Amino acid sequence: MLDVKPHEFLRYGLGCLEMLASLGDYCAKETRERIRIMVAGGDGSVGWVLGCLTELHAQGREPIPPVGIVPLGTGNDLSRSLGWGGSFPFSWKTAIKRSLYKASIGPICHLDSWRLSLSMPEGTIIEPPHSLKHTTEFTLDEGLEVERELSENVICYEGVFYNYFSIGMDAQVAYGFHHLRNEKPYLAQGPIANKIIYSGYSCTQGWFFTPCTSDPGLRGLKNILRMHVKKINCSEWEQVLVPTSVRAIVALNLHSYGSGRNPWGNLTPEYLEKRGFIEAQFDDGLLEIFGLKQGWHATFVMSELISAKHIAQATAIRLEVRGGEWKDAFMQMDGEPWKQPMSKDFSTFVEIKREPFQSIMINGE
Repeated sequence: MLDVKPHEFLRYGLGCLEMLASLGDYCAKETRERIRIMVAGGDGSVGWVLGCLTELHAQGREPIPPVGIVPLGTGNDLSRSLGWGGSFPFSWKTAIKRSLYKASIGPICHLDSWRLSLSMPEGTIIEPPHSLKHTTEFTLDEGLEVERELSENVICYEGVFYNYFSIGMDAQVAYGFHHLRNEKPYLAQGPIANKIIYSGYSCTQGWFFTPCTSDPGLRGLKNILRMHVKKINCSEWEQVLVPTSVRAIVALNLHSYGSGRNPWGNLTPEYLEKRGFIEAQFDDGLLEIFGLKQGWHATFVMSELISAKHIAQATAIRLEVRGGEWKDAFMQMDGEPWKQPMSKDFSTFVEIKREPFQSIMINGE
């Protein structure tokens, strides 16, 4: 049995159909035009396949097959948002038949994807996640002044996310948990064990019991970053002040986050109008930006007892991260965390903009 990666399957399988169609095979031509893809896995696997299909679009190899999901991961937030459910039933034979039937007749919808560009001073050493690739093409948007001096030589990475990007304490906890799991894989051998260990680990990191103001390393994000956004129907950057109490900022694309929670909340029309927001959708070209104050606040938010601290809705985001008393920041995108060293002399920049191509999905509801 061969271990075939998603991009290898897509290149070979679709390539064969396209070759046969070019030779006059009508059946291959019709199959290529009507084919739909089911991804059995978690959010990471789905994102991998969507990235491969985006490459097809860039190559002009249309039509792009729509994608459905068999949820086999831990969180399955993409699956939940698109109507495929949060887990797969134990009676899998019946469920497979039902899923394939829904995949064949389900309506098509579109999903925004977001390109994250990371620029840091040359010499900065990071261990980037799989989703971030080194690039030499990224240029900083010059329509916005920077607070700190720019380094003449920079290192740049780019990647795409579909669910969320976050910076702060939640990413630090995720980073520590990933390292713990890699060092002691026997501790986490399934979704339930993962969640129990993750919860226990987060309690050891000062996320719950340490006041934000007691130590420079545990203060709010306001001390290390400036945030600018482009709001709906606006082409100009606008600075958004980070609340002093916020220790984690999340930019969310989907309705589902953290295994099915909705931290943005179901907001009333009156509140939306008052804040200048619109109802959140995963194809509206907007990210919902919210803050988490500390572990207790995050727990109540994730329990959906309260909504998160609403900050903004944005078509683009730029973060300028600066060093000082803080040596490192922690970031993550779609569950892949990394430690981001910060320079005292030069700023590190994160820019997030929507990709022009929307992924084509199958609605499973």
